[in-house]
Amino acid sequence: MKAVDVKIDWHPDLSIYSSEQFLKNVGDEYGWIGGIDESGKLRCILPYTIISKVSVRMVRFRIETILLGEEIGVEEEKSFLESAIDFFRSIGADIIIPATTNSIFRTYPRQAKAAPYGTLIIDLDKPEEVLWNGIHSKHRNVIRNAIKNGVKIRSGSEFSETAYGLIRDTFKRSQLPFMGQDAFMRMIAGLGPFVKVFLADYQGRVQGCAVIPFSNLRAYYVYGGSVSSPLTGAMNLLQWEAIRHFRDLGVKHYDFCGVRINPAKGSKQESLRKFKERFGSRLVQGYMWKCALNPLKSNVYSLAVRLFRGGDIVDIEHHNLSSPKA
Repeated sequence: MKAVDVKIDWHPDLSIYSSEQFLKNVGDEYGWIGGIDESGKLRCILPYTIISKVSVRMVRFRIETILLGEEIGVEEEKSFLESAIDFFRSIGADIIIPATTNSIFRTYPRQAKAAPYGTLIIDLDKPEEVLWNGIHSKHRNVIRNAIKNGVKIRSGSEFSETAYGLIRDTFKRSQLPFMGQDAFMRMIAGLGPFVKVFLADYQGRVQGCAVIPFSNLRAYYVYGGSVSSPLTGAMNLLQWEAIRHFRDLGVKHYDFCGVRINPAKGSKQESLRKFKERFGSRLVQGYMWKCALNPLKSNVYSLAVRLFRGGDIVDIEHHNLSSPKA
């Protein structure tokens, strides 16, 4: 399939991350490319942004390939992604950097460097009782205790600045960088009515937060934060109330946004995966990938990322790519 520039035609049954309002708030340039088959039919779309830093033009995907209508095969999608590389090179982009962690691709181009990655998803088209019974008993117990202890879950855009501080401090405790407040608030503004900010409150003290963009298709637990020692069960209750809320809105899926496939035993990544799994979620496995378009400028990006962060997610997880390319 050939990748071509197509008009953005977003509606709420598509991922919120493909909407023009969101894309233009997180990129210097943005758009959709579409996959056209031999008959001229549009079979898939791939939203993108381009970020320019120090004269390096970096392509970043905000969601994986979106299939339209009938299913397309993995090899067809691979063909589309390989054509997409030619498209981005033709418009002067220098590198395709790893997508955001809510973007799990089924496959990747042969020219790319890839790593296995996954996400955990809850299907919300079930009665609330079924969802509750699907939660691990330990989670259910601490949720009940949090309710008994008076933890309250609040929601509203007015909590965005409070949420930013919690998320920033949570990242800092893990020695990870996080975007500046201006960029965070632009992202929230770009999502408009399609984002919910939740806070967990105990006796007037905020315990944690969740920032969850959504559309009819899916709600994404993209960012969360907490105080250093939140009350046991507060964050579990926050997640449960968010799941209930989006089910009541008619959203189809709740996405925990990214887990490592083989986290080290006893690591924080393993603990986070268990926390998400115990809400009754199912694993969807795929890939993260990146691709050099301009060798010289791609090397500038790679060197900077290694120096400041020890590498990106593809560098860190590439060693787990033991299976043949899909």
